[in-house]
Amino acid sequence: MPSTRNSAEPSSAEPAKRARAFGLACGRLTPGPRNAITDVPGVRVGHVTLDEGAIQTGVTAILPHAGNLYRDKPVAAAEVLNGFGKSVGLMQVEELGALETPILLTNTLSVGTASTALVRHAIAANPDIGRSTATVNPLVMECNDGPLNDIQALAVTEAHAAAALAAALSEADGVEIAVGSVGAGRGMSCFGFKGGIGSSSRRLKLDGKRHHLGVLVLANFGRPGELCLPDGRRVAPPAKDDAPEKGSVIVIAATDVPLDHRQLRRVIRRAGVGLARVGSFWGHGSGDIALGFTTANRIDHDERADIVPLRMLNERRIDALFEAMADATQEAVLDALAAATPVVGRNGATRPCLSDMLMSDLPISGSIP
Repeated sequence: MPSTRNSAEPSSAEPAKRARAFGLACGRLTPGPRNAITDVPGVRVGHVTLDEGAIQTGVTAILPHAGNLYRDKPVAAAEVLNGFGKSVGLMQVEELGALETPILLTNTLSVGTASTALVRHAIAANPDIGRSTATVNPLVMECNDGPLNDIQALAVTEAHAAAALAAALSEADGVEIAVGSVGAGRGMSCFGFKGGIGSSSRRLKLDGKRHHLGVLVLANFGRPGELCLPDGRRVAPPAKDDAPEKGSVIVIAATDVPLDHRQLRRVIRRAGVGLARVGSFWGHGSGDIALGFTTANRIDHDERADIVPLRMLNERRIDALFEAMADATQEAVLDALAAATPVVGRNGATRPCLSDMLMSDLPISGSIP
């Protein structure tokens, strides 16, 4: 049985350096106090990491709020940039415009296991599911960590998914989150480097009040040699290869700005701008998916009124969120790369860490021609 750890456990290791520690800041907008998705009040993140020999994988849980999501559903939207993926739950999110479970991220062949764990989690809090009320829509997204992880071992269990949910619930509101080679990011690769979990946020002021938009990414995409830094330099790993683009990236966006489903979809579509800035073109074999939710608009599962009010952003102000989404996505990918720590996985496979190159005298190629 692989050893596991979760984000609620104390660690003696030094925290991973994040993107801004290497000067990799993106855009002109100010980040939130933690520069993470947890700058959105109520949002929590938990990880379970499996790291023993050939098993290098895990689960990451994102909770929009700590209450009963089935009963109190955040308005949500999904955008598929390239659909080479095996996610669960996106169709209903796009049709009904709401979340009713936490979001789980894991490896490709563990989606079904994580989905079952979410169903059990929802039923435990709502015994009427599927009996006197509707069924539940679990939401799981994935990337393929097979090059580093023995994905055929099916090592992720329902207990691991439940532990990631528990880790998220145990976190205090707005705490620093673990990034890099943790949770679902443990076995991921990005532009030929070690990939993983990254996060970033931007602060917004609307009607004189402070709001935030935060992004978390699972970065497992990009051809070696095509990573582009904010100053225009392209970076290649020491041993560059010409493998086709067949990775994936999951972008999760959270905000406390009141948006409707249509506006949310317009905002999260700008994740593609951030991905393009770092060097992605969404290849044929890449599963590139964005999902967003707002904590400011909720749908009451037990609502009795025929007509209900819904707040939304003045559309003439939406450019601020477009810019925040593009910048935060770009920086979250760089954050995943900067924070990633070494992993030795299946058959001794490994990936170089971008942080080692940035701190060394290894050559970095020049500006894009």
